[in-house]
Amino acid sequence: MAKIALKIAKRLKKKGFSVDLELVEIGALLHDIGRSKTHTVHHAIVGAKIAKQRGLPKPIVRIIERHVGGGITAQEAEKLGWPVKDYIPETLEEKIVCYADKLAEGNKEVPVEVTIRKLADELGDDHPAIERIRRLHEEFTSMVNS
Repeated sequence: MAKIALKIAKRLKKKGFSVDLELVEIGALLHDIGRSKTHTVHHAIVGAKIAKQRGLPKPIVRIIERHVGGGITAQEAEKLGWPVKDYIPETLEEKIVCYADKLAEGNKEVPVEVTIRKLADELGDDHPAIERIRRLHEEFTSMVNS
């Protein structure tokens, strides 16, 4: 997934976007650190906690906690039992890692539609995460094609 994230980041940098390649790479490498404790959606919060305990910089922690789905709203976080706040990726680096995660299946790159279909099968076609992933896809498609 880190290779996918860096490929996106480098393409955007060539287009003139200001993107921190090192932050993308580190965030992509560590985004699933919480899976060392759980393989549920909660791995984002668990991973952020691990990163904080290790003294990692806030931008890395934010990437880890904001990479699931297309992000998690405060209302969704409350339902999940997470600290109530938005976990929607905001910075370009957060969005890159979140989006690249949706393009990775195992060690290969897949079209975003594959991930959307799997999530829709799991969560339902009308789940808000599906629309957030579509918006991320549209955002990156427009940036790359600009």
